[in-house]
Amino acid sequence: MAAELTEGLGPAMAFALVGACGVGAQWLAWRLRLPAIVLMLAAGLVIGPGLGLLIPARDFGALTGPLISLAVAVILFEGGLSLDLHRLGDARAGVARLVLIGAPLGWLFSTLALVYAAGLSWETATVFGGILIVTGPTVIAPLLRQARLARRPAQLLQWEAIVNDPIGALAAVLAFEVVLVLHSGLSAAEAALDLALGIGFAAMLGAAAGYFGIARAFRRGLVPEYMKVPVLFVTLLAVFALSDAVLHESGLLAVTVMGLVIANADLPSMTELRRFKEHATVLLVSGVFILLAAGLDVAHLAQLDWRAAAFVAVVVLLARPATVVIALLGTALPWRERAFIALTGPRGVVLVAVAGLFGQRLAEAGITDGARIGPLAFLLVLATVVLHGFTLAPLARRFGLAGTEAPGLLIVGGSRFTTQLAETLVKAEVPVLITDPNHAHLIRPRAAGLRTFYGDVLGEAAEDSLELLSFGTVLAATDNDAYNTLVATDLAPELGRDAVWQIARHKEDRPRHTLPKQLGGRPFGAGRTLAGFEDLLDQGWRFRLTRLTAEYGLDDWRAKRPGALALLRIDAKGALRFVTDTDTLHAEPGHRILALLPPAAQNAPAVPQPAADAPSPAPLGPLP
Repeated sequence: MAAELTEGLGPAMAFALVGACGVGAQWLAWRLRLPAIVLMLAAGLVIGPGLGLLIPARDFGALTGPLISLAVAVILFEGGLSLDLHRLGDARAGVARLVLIGAPLGWLFSTLALVYAAGLSWETATVFGGILIVTGPTVIAPLLRQARLARRPAQLLQWEAIVNDPIGALAAVLAFEVVLVLHSGLSAAEAALDLALGIGFAAMLGAAAGYFGIARAFRRGLVPEYMKVPVLFVTLLAVFALSDAVLHESGLLAVTVMGLVIANADLPSMTELRRFKEHATVLLVSGVFILLAAGLDVAHLAQLDWRAAAFVAVVVLLARPATVVIALLGTALPWRERAFIALTGPRGVVLVAVAGLFGQRLAEAGITDGARIGPLAFLLVLATVVLHGFTLAPLARRFGLAGTEAPGLLIVGGSRFTTQLAETLVKAEVPVLITDPNHAHLIRPRAAGLRTFYGDVLGEAAEDSLELLSFGTVLAATDNDAYNTLVATDLAPELGRDAVWQIARHKEDRPRHTLPKQLGGRPFGAGRTLAGFEDLLDQGWRFRLTRLTAEYGLDDWRAKRPGALALLRIDAKGALRFVTDTDTLHAEPGHRILALLPPAAQNAPAVPQPAADAPSPAPLGPLP
């Protein structure tokens, strides 16, 4: 009824509504710690079939198809750009099996489920079955972070999703081209030749554009820095359009190959390119999802019956477990990790986007049940995201593959100050890891029994060895100000700037040494440098951890701890936040305050709560 009342928003207002709903849904999901895809689905259904505010075919007209096609192309290029083969680490063998064996098996089992459970034709089932290889990296990453899964199974699931993302789309492209050729009336030989030429041209075009058009040109300085992202984007669109003109839908293959070549070219500009793909993916994923959800036909949604539910059950309970179990036979993976991976397979935005695209193409080619692909894809995504969103963390704990401790602190820099800070936190059951590129700086924390990592925290060895998901906060506190700034600047976009802190630099209060605000981490400790903290320890200052209660609040703590220097606040959920200035500290009952106390304040009366204060151990003696 609402659709009949509205005359349409017009393209400009429709674009604004799509952007607001898509990005707004992702922001709300971040705030509420919910899977973004569920909120985007709800938003699209509300403004589309629900209220009739947005009907893509009406508001965008003939542009709807090309818009979705270009957006899917950029999304698949982003998937290819994520395939840096050097980052697989010890998950390489398992990922190879899940891709080389698991992808074909998943295609086969999904196709059988679509034919015998959902009741689709073999043509439609073969195309949709290829898309079902995709498990959704944009969905699995936040779920893994929330579950704080062990590194190896997390790597397997993450890389399976990244690698299979473009492979699933390519499988659908191949199946779709075969279906179109069979319906074109060409002979088998002519059809095979057309298909081979089109696929070969797409692969060569993507590889040539990635190597000569981007990698080589960037490496030789033929493109200035400020034009690299625009040149990349224009090249991407040109490759997609040119390949698509030769063989319909082969542009998806070309841009995926292009992304794969660029990802493994070891370009120094990869940081800027990754930021581009991250920003583009957020916008395009949300836009495509809103458009597809808003464009769903109510009549097709009404056709989802018990066969659709049976299809979802077969895919989740039979097809996915069988695929993983067979693919990982003979590996050294423990059975718990295999079982966990077999029971984990959330689908995401790429599945819906590619399924919606090919569903429309099949329907236009005269295959009537192709229109059912879109609603089935939405149902599968909704079911798997909700299922795994609520069960992944408990399942990981059940299999002993996730920690139960609170997110911890990663300290970059070994010193007497960071060692005593870490010891105090460990006694409070906060996980801490100290890393330093200087082996001698780790002698003291190792002697104290603390967890350490020798090496550059920004290097590939650290990326392969450290379980960064276990550390929600980073403190850069080496004796090298430039290195601290580099670490904080590099990790801030990944972990969030609110979670990356840096010890004060020498002379940073002088105009000649002031850095731009976008460099470095957040300051703490009233602007004291590492040498300043070491001087306080020499003067007898000691760490104390105090829990606030209803009877012993922040005002009481300030009154009984005169001169205390508050460094860190731990809230009731275990989240860490360093304190910029003691005078502006805000804390509530249930929070804990870690502070450095001067000798005069160390004999203050104890807090009237058992084990409320956790004194730091005595300072270590001289090291040899």
